[in-house]
Amino acid sequence: MRKKCSERLTRLTSFILCTVLIVAMALFTTGCNGSAKDGESGSSSAASQDAGGSAAGTQSEPEKVGEGSTSFLFMVVDQDGGETLFEVHTDRETVGEALLELGLIDGDESEYGLFVKTVNGITADYDSDGVYWAFYVNGEYASVGVDATVITEGDSYCFKVEKA
Repeated sequence: MRKKCSERLTRLTSFILCTVLIVAMALFTTGCNGSAKDGESGSSSAASQDAGGSAAGTQSEPEKVGEGSTSFLFMVVDQDGGETLFEVHTDRETVGEALLELGLIDGDESEYGLFVKTVNGITADYDSDGVYWAFYVNGEYASVGVDATVITEGDSYCFKVEKA
């Protein structure tokens, strides 16, 4: 009698655990997918990960801009986490030169190089909001400014609004 009761308890426990796992997997899958807006993808791409961004609001295909023999991926991550991905084509040597030429960035020259204030038409104002544009190369915080970063084939570059 005890054996039958123990078997039933084991079966019931297994059934409950399986049900909980199925529900958890269903919720996880739905939560990860989210609801994508037109022109956006709910999943992350390798390009967005390499560029240092998150998956929120990533467009499915990069916008191709510029002309030239060298190309690189460039991502803009705004203050709300929205991402815009560009495939930049250029003959310029540095990322800063290419992005300035295409009007994707703007800023002020200083003794330390270009201080980027506007990216893709979005201005980050440190003095009033305490936010600034951080520059990333292959997902890592850049060790030099955008105007000193030589374009390397296969590298990806990103400007992301960050709070000080």
